[in-house]
Amino acid sequence: MSIIRAGIAGIAALTLGATASIPAQAQGLGDYYKGKRMTILVGYGAGGTYGRTSLLLGKHLGSVIPGNPTIVVQHMPGAGGIKAANYAYNAMPKQGYHLLMPPEMSIVSELLRPKKVKFKTKNFTWLGRVFGQNTTVVVRRDSGVKTLEDATKKEVIVASSGKGSPTFLIPTLLNALVGTKFKIVTGYKGSRKMQHSMEQNETRGVALGWTAWYSAKPQWFKGGDKSFAIPLVQSGFKRQAGIEHVRMIREVLTNKEDVQIAEMLATASLLGRGLVLPPNVPKKLVAPLRKAFAAITKDKAFIKDAYKRGLEVDPIGGADIQKRVIKILAMSPATVKKAAALIFPPKKK
Repeated sequence: MSIIRAGIAGIAALTLGATASIPAQAQGLGDYYKGKRMTILVGYGAGGTYGRTSLLLGKHLGSVIPGNPTIVVQHMPGAGGIKAANYAYNAMPKQGYHLLMPPEMSIVSELLRPKKVKFKTKNFTWLGRVFGQNTTVVVRRDSGVKTLEDATKKEVIVASSGKGSPTFLIPTLLNALVGTKFKIVTGYKGSRKMQHSMEQNETRGVALGWTAWYSAKPQWFKGGDKSFAIPLVQSGFKRQAGIEHVRMIREVLTNKEDVQIAEMLATASLLGRGLVLPPNVPKKLVAPLRKAFAAITKDKAFIKDAYKRGLEVDPIGGADIQKRVIKILAMSPATVKKAAALIFPPKKK
């Protein structure tokens, strides 16, 4: 297969049974996908929410695409998902048999790290997302920090996977705009390693998606005043179900431009775990594949399987995501420049 190359971590093939759980919904494709194999490329390893969501789609999505193609999942980890996104944009075959699960920080990376990014987010064709999650800063209860205001007075060591990740970007933004004293330690490989660092008291907190928190460590948040961990603040456009009492970053800011910067980072919750086509795929495929994606996210068997895997189903359609991506990318250059200076300040000579 042409997209297989050095650096792809692994392949998990999932062949669908002859009987689909619901009838094929997308029309207008004829036999285009009959007997074919489709590929979902993921820029992360297999164990996290990206890996689990891609396998979930791999198992079910073919049942609503005419011809019931087999779905294959491939992993190309690196640079917080940017490596796979760069590859998908520039080298992925464009016949409609190859899809990408893009990193949730695609917009942020494009605007703030242009030298690392070789793609234009708006030129991907969005099919939809399965769910989004608010990045939530969580700290150990015994850290001495119980509120966001406490974090402006006391240093808290937090774990991070790298500078392209919400685990770095969100604490850095809070340090710049709110005055928190998060000390960020990078280099942890994946959410489980970061959570383990908290358990071992190497670090005292992490900024991770709430689904990653609650699917892996629900016991941390039980016990009321005796719980192991406390959610301090969340990044998104609306408060996440289950932590409605926790404030949004945008709610603690007063400057309009600062709110826009916070909303830029909140796009991670919009993009979430979804699928895109690379540029220049035949236009006739777009509407049927979007319809198929919408159909599977409403399927009872799909939803049941998602929750069994510790995932949510909170879909947004591809056309809606596309419009919002274009709007956010139209942010003023001055605001983007300010955000870059706050989060990635130039090195002192």
